[in-house]
Amino acid sequence: MDAYLLWAVTGIALIIIEMLTGTFYLLVLGIAALSAAAVAWFGGSFWVQAVVITGVSVIGVLLVKRFRGSARAAQAMQGPGLDVGQAVTLDAWISEADGLARVNYRNAQWEAQVTGERTPDGRVFYIHAVDGNTLRVSSARPQ
Repeated sequence: MDAYLLWAVTGIALIIIEMLTGTFYLLVLGIAALSAAAVAWFGGSFWVQAVVITGVSVIGVLLVKRFRGSARAAQAMQGPGLDVGQAVTLDAWISEADGLARVNYRNAQWEAQVTGERTPDGRVFYIHAVDGNTLRVSSARPQ
């Protein structure tokens, strides 16, 4: 069996196994093996193939570690948010039965999910959480 075919089969197998794990490290190794297969296809020696697979693997693993580390740091820094505890004014109900309202916050209209008592327009609520572009509000000030 030719060297390029062995590298290609190994690379495809690693990529398939990666689909079962979801860590991205096996994906990097699979791409590195496919790179070595390309070098073998074009007639590169074993040592050139070894250097290519090593180089692509190291660079790929470093990129995955950097990406995963920055994603974790961003998630940890997000915390409760600066909006939690701020006061908003109820302007109008979108669906009072579902607790959906339109509130005024930072001189803009926001959708809000009201928990607790339903009160008339003009009432002040406090932000408990921000879910995308929807504020989770209640009449009780958060702790």
